[in-house]
Amino acid sequence: MERRRGRRRGIWAIVLLVAGGLLVLGGAIRGAMTDQHSEVVYDKRTIPSENMRPTYEPGDTAWFSMGTDGGNFEVSRGDVVLVDVPEWVPDGPLLSRVVAVGGDRIEYRRGETTLRLNGAPLDEPYILDRSRPSSVPFDVTVPQGRMFLMGDNRMNSFDSSLRPENDQGTLPKSSVIGEDVPRPTGLLVAGGAMMVGAVAFLGGGVLGVWALVVRRRRPEPVAPVWPAA
Repeated sequence: MERRRGRRRGIWAIVLLVAGGLLVLGGAIRGAMTDQHSEVVYDKRTIPSENMRPTYEPGDTAWFSMGTDGGNFEVSRGDVVLVDVPEWVPDGPLLSRVVAVGGDRIEYRRGETTLRLNGAPLDEPYILDRSRPSSVPFDVTVPQGRMFLMGDNRMNSFDSSLRPENDQGTLPKSSVIGEDVPRPTGLLVAGGAMMVGAVAFLGGGVLGVWALVVRRRRPEPVAPVWPAA
């Protein structure tokens, strides 16, 4: 009798190849179903300051859609955005909230407990101290194509309300480089499945080659078992 070398390795190679292929295929399908705009780039960042408390605490992790090449962000009131403003923050992007957009009149009258947007009180449930919506009074009509930004921690935020000397504190929409989004769990799961599947598939391939090499070697004879005298 002869023992077939590499048989177990061959079986495991097939198992890994099939499982790896299914994981890669499943991850690709899950990713395509989760995000119809696969060209969008997501970025994970750590919040460095207190200007967006309580929405983001220092040290929190936030996810951002960084847009597409040549694409523009559709900025709306209430959006939390990353803006590139070297004249305000020379060492990196600023995280802030869009309070008003082109055509809006945004104002704060000292002693009031809300901002006024186009003459009406603005409800802002996201700010840290709802009784103090700004540290300074202002009255700004936002030009078209621009926006007025404020942090959620109004008493500790370097934002449009404190920059009246530069276009009344407004910024062009083109300065937006990212917009905060929920954690893209579906894409992360899909990416993890594809990575694990690729490793399993590669391992199955290596194991299969090893099994073939072992099988080509001369098989070891198995000594017969003689019955007891």
